[in-house]
Amino acid sequence: MSARSCLVIILAAGEGTRMKSMRSKVLHEVGSRAMIGHVLNLAASIGAERSAVVVGPDASELRALVARTDAKAAVFEQTERLGTAHAVLAAAPAFAEPVDDVLILYGDTPLVTPETLAKVRAALAGGAEVAVLGFEAADPTGYGRLVEVGGQLVAIREHRDADDRERRIRFCNSGVMGFAGAKIADLLGRIGNANAKGEYYLTDAVEIANGDGGKVMALKGDELEFLGVNNRAELARAERIFQERRRAAAMEGGATLIAPETVFFAYDTRVGADVTIEPNVFFGPGVVVEDGAEIRAFSHLEGCRVGPNAQVGPYARLRPGADLAENAKVGNFVEIKKSTVERGAKVNHLTYIGDARVGAGANVGAGTITCNYDGFGKFKTDIGAGAFIGSNSALVAPVKIGDGAIVGAGSVMTHDVPADALAVARGHPLVREGWAAAFRKRRQREKDEAGKPK
Repeated sequence: MSARSCLVIILAAGEGTRMKSMRSKVLHEVGSRAMIGHVLNLAASIGAERSAVVVGPDASELRALVARTDAKAAVFEQTERLGTAHAVLAAAPAFAEPVDDVLILYGDTPLVTPETLAKVRAALAGGAEVAVLGFEAADPTGYGRLVEVGGQLVAIREHRDADDRERRIRFCNSGVMGFAGAKIADLLGRIGNANAKGEYYLTDAVEIANGDGGKVMALKGDELEFLGVNNRAELARAERIFQERRRAAAMEGGATLIAPETVFFAYDTRVGADVTIEPNVFFGPGVVVEDGAEIRAFSHLEGCRVGPNAQVGPYARLRPGADLAENAKVGNFVEIKKSTVERGAKVNHLTYIGDARVGAGANVGAGTITCNYDGFGKFKTDIGAGAFIGSNSALVAPVKIGDGAIVGAGSVMTHDVPADALAVARGHPLVREGWAAAFRKRRQREKDEAGKPK
């Protein structure tokens, strides 16, 4: 199989009108990744050497995303929407070059698996000129039926054109098709538009190939894989299916999800063995959670690494660039951004750490903040190993707190602190005995005077 070359053509010219959106439909996200990104990744995962994406007019945002996702992918424009075969022919220059397999996928169908597409490639390797993916529909109403005779797919009959016998067929067309590279140009070139819509249907290739005596096969996948997203409700359904898959994979890999239905993963979340994830945790893109770590309830993680046996939360936020080493602890209402928290260090309560290093074994007290931004640039705070930062302290970057140093509670540190030193930076306390009682007495008298009738 690996010796066969493969081109994937992705049809992504659909508009976002039913999504009630100004954006292209395929840019909407499932698992924190645009649907078209899922399909491009799928193409790479099955060993496709080349991908081609067919877009509609005015698709600059979509073109840019394709370029970011796969710089080698070719983009072709379908100027008029005249059917699926017409869309594939817009990418004709891509299959003008010799190729063994050509697969047709859809940018709004993000849940197809590599294992299912492998069936299509196997059929093409076995001599099929056309291979069509189908599914057993719970309710086939509205779907095109796959009509087979003796193991040969002889027609794809649209619901409105099917007779009573054909409508009883539950094996339905997914739209995903594979073609022998040597045959696709000829087959598509012979598709006409003699139908009610005056469009060129890719499915007509089945009957044309049959007429030539070619081998045409229908292959079976799971119905949920082929969910096409056309509105917000279907987008939510695709998200639910995606999350169910990722939760199952995490648990199969040795993680404990106490309430799986409340945990949300991104497309690239990596979770190790013996990880515990409590309820209501959200993972954005770029998160790695290593073995034995604990993510406690109501935490939000994105673009970060949680080291072995580290603890996060509850109610913690790890932003991009947060890197927690082994046995580090980040507690409730703590935000970490672009900072390393080294082995065994603790940042347990109500604290912001940004653009910083917290050294091994250091302890950062409640209410501490690193003042890393002056309105123009970001500056670094370096907290040494074993340092102790007292509660309610402000570390004004750039500043370095030496190994083993202690910063007294309530301090505002604007200068470096040497190793093993004590630093306290507070205003001199002003105490006036009896002042509070006199203040209350005066204010009460003024209130009483104001309330007397004039």
